[in-house]
Amino acid sequence: MDVIKLAERGLAGQQCFFVGIGGSGMMPLATIAAARGAIVAGSDRSLDQGRVPAKFDALAARGVALFPQDGSGIVSPDQLVVASAAVEASVPDMVRATELGCPRATRAELLATLFNAADTGIGVAGTSGKSTVTGMIGWILHAAGRDPTVMNGAVMKNFAGTDAPFASALVGDGDVFVSEVDESDGSIALYTPRVAVLNNVSLDHKSLEELRDLFRAFAEKADTTLVNIGDEEAAALAATLPADRLVTFAVDMPADLTAAALAPEPFAIAFDLVADGEHRRVRLSVPGRHNVANALASIGAARAAGVPLDQACAAIEGFVGLKRRFELVGTAAGVSVIDDFGHNPDKIAATLDTLHAFPGRLLILFQPHGYGPLKVMRRELVQSLAARLFPGDVLAMPDPVYFGGTVSREVGSAEVVADLRALGHDARHIPDRTAAAAALVDTAQAGDRIIVMGARDDTLSLLAADIVERLQGST
Repeated sequence: MDVIKLAERGLAGQQCFFVGIGGSGMMPLATIAAARGAIVAGSDRSLDQGRVPAKFDALAARGVALFPQDGSGIVSPDQLVVASAAVEASVPDMVRATELGCPRATRAELLATLFNAADTGIGVAGTSGKSTVTGMIGWILHAAGRDPTVMNGAVMKNFAGTDAPFASALVGDGDVFVSEVDESDGSIALYTPRVAVLNNVSLDHKSLEELRDLFRAFAEKADTTLVNIGDEEAAALAATLPADRLVTFAVDMPADLTAAALAPEPFAIAFDLVADGEHRRVRLSVPGRHNVANALASIGAARAAGVPLDQACAAIEGFVGLKRRFELVGTAAGVSVIDDFGHNPDKIAATLDTLHAFPGRLLILFQPHGYGPLKVMRRELVQSLAARLFPGDVLAMPDPVYFGGTVSREVGSAEVVADLRALGHDARHIPDRTAAAAALVDTAQAGDRIIVMGARDDTLSLLAADIVERLQGST
């Protein structure tokens, strides 16, 4: 089955089986497919392991049938089997799909097909900030009455509630489809946006040379491309784009959309938006200079999609953030606990810089999101952390997240910790993350901030909540 033909005729009545349905990119796509009339089922390794049951309860409540990842859910050659690039061919579901001759699509292929079919596709790219910008744009368009469809990799707190606790997708009837697009597997090449956003370009899953080519090709497709020229690599790319299709943005430097007079608060920030020769004061309900840049990107993208500038500025003040993006989980014994998605050098830098703008020691629990990425970015990660571990700060690193499969363990947390200790920092390799959390709780004093950082592992949020409980028990 051709996914393009499927998109043309619509998803209504189509049987879709999502392998890895609980993943941050798969769950919102499955939600969109179900809302558009597909008969959705799926499996997940985390479901089999009993991890984050609330997520699968939410899917079941939407009518999604859930199966063990043993092939038992693949029962008909009419099922479209959707899997992420990380799912190995040896997984029983994939073996069974081959036996039955089921049509296949990767997560990115199905998403890109739906995205490209929309009248106005807004694609958000960049190494960091994609989910936040996607959420901001989605909220502005929603507030403007555009009824957008939004595909995000994180839970958007503006749209979450008791009936939608895992609101990483929003399904609307309007003409706009907003989605973050992924460069890590090269699938960004599948998308044809009308409006493209490029936040930044830095090392994560691929080399800078590969990233430059991928982001440039993506940006060149759009009618309007918004680029953060405050980022050196993104600015270099902007210089190659036609001026009549380029909108630039930057913090504290000249651009089409500029932010000036920043006024940081512990969990908010205000700034002057300078555009068209006018100043507009904007106050965000999320903190940090990086979120000011995210806001500029979002306001610019919404304006490119037809939302008046004043309306976009007013709407973004109501954006309350994403789960696991600098999320204050709680405060106990005078210690604040923050849950954060930081996992690459730039994301970690943004979070630690935001925290160090205010007094208080940082106690950081950082769980790397895989052995492969850690090997790629070891040097840059050490440099980023070393520049931001102040005297008195403590870094505890458990072993990288691992859910199975084959992977080289050539570089792990121990090697990163050894690099940082050689530079004189208080870094500790504590393989078990529960033990690492306990060590930080034992160290914590009133006025400290404990930050739980990492990606690919939804149970980190549960760990952050457990740290708050431990602190409460210590008083």
